[in-house]
Amino acid sequence: MTKLLETVDLVTNFYTYEGVVKALDKVSLSVKHGTTFGLVGESGCGKSVAVRSMMRIIQEPGKVEEGRILFYPNAGDDSQAIDLLQKSEAYMQSLRGDSISMIFQEPNAALNPIMSIGDQVSESFLFHRKKEMCKKINEDLSSANCRTIYPLKKLLQTLYRIAGKKPDAWLLKVIGRIPIFKRWNKRLRQEALRRSVEIIEKLGIPHAAEIVKRYPHNLSGGMKQRIVIAIALACNPVLLIADEATSNLDVTIQAQILELLRELKQKEISSVLLITHDLGVVAETCDRVAVMYAGNLCEVADVKDIFRSPKHPYTQALLNSVPKLSQEGELQSIEGSVPNLVTPPSGCRFHPRCKQIMDICRREFPKLVEVGTDHFVACYLWTDQPRD
Repeated sequence: MTKLLETVDLVTNFYTYEGVVKALDKVSLSVKHGTTFGLVGESGCGKSVAVRSMMRIIQEPGKVEEGRILFYPNAGDDSQAIDLLQKSEAYMQSLRGDSISMIFQEPNAALNPIMSIGDQVSESFLFHRKKEMCKKINEDLSSANCRTIYPLKKLLQTLYRIAGKKPDAWLLKVIGRIPIFKRWNKRLRQEALRRSVEIIEKLGIPHAAEIVKRYPHNLSGGMKQRIVIAIALACNPVLLIADEATSNLDVTIQAQILELLRELKQKEISSVLLITHDLGVVAETCDRVAVMYAGNLCEVADVKDIFRSPKHPYTQALLNSVPKLSQEGELQSIEGSVPNLVTPPSGCRFHPRCKQIMDICRREFPKLVEVGTDHFVACYLWTDQPRD
């Protein structure tokens, strides 16, 4: 399988009054075409910071300090790799919602309470698919079924042709100020709304034509999450990033959303990057998984290898803390607490909580090494480093 999105030694810090929060420390991971990649770990380990860094939506006081974020638009052709950190904000705006889309953790925060559902879904089409829609409208105007009078038809065709090439053209601004032509782009908004109804229907939401007229407060939590997914999928992205997309939903709705994502991956999109702290969700949906702890990657492997043969002590401890059908006695907890990333521990950041600690763990952070086929671990238990 070819690479789709890759980070190389990514470092992200937050400059706060307490000090510099070292949120990501040289994180390297790779998402491939046609896969569902899971990123798991405790709350505060840096999962969301990692994907926000990839999308370049880290807000102040955060800053991506080092590394590369490589996007492969041509099926993994290394010569065509694009380093997103070197691109302008205008380029990133054209990429977000088009080639790469993101579902945020809280739908209430993602949806605008004073805009109708139809207007919010339509925004994606109006921003990323205006040229395509203008071409479709011109074809409709040229058809024999169009009853628009000839002079107006020619004017509209000219305006939509210009809008498809240069949306901020001065002529469009002038025309928009003339009362009789003020709503010349009505057909464009109607086409965007029609497409919005189509994508909402695809997600299995009944009465989509009525739903687009409603506002977020009229919908249930599960329905709102589906609308957020509709916005993310509007322009058929090659990569969908789901940041804790099911964490605030009840179990039955969560199962429906996960099943929906699975179906969409098979039919609509190439790859999914799933951010979660739920190992059950990972086992059910992911092909490959990376385990994070305190801003570092601990282990990266195929999902079956992680569950059958975890190598890192933190991964083992996580799996031991999950209830099992054959559970006997009390669940095992991970002693200690997550470190303060303003003053993280030296060496391996997990060593204060690790039961297999060695002296070198306190001094130096271990490199991510391959211990099996595509199975990588950052732990001195699996390196040739002297264990003094």
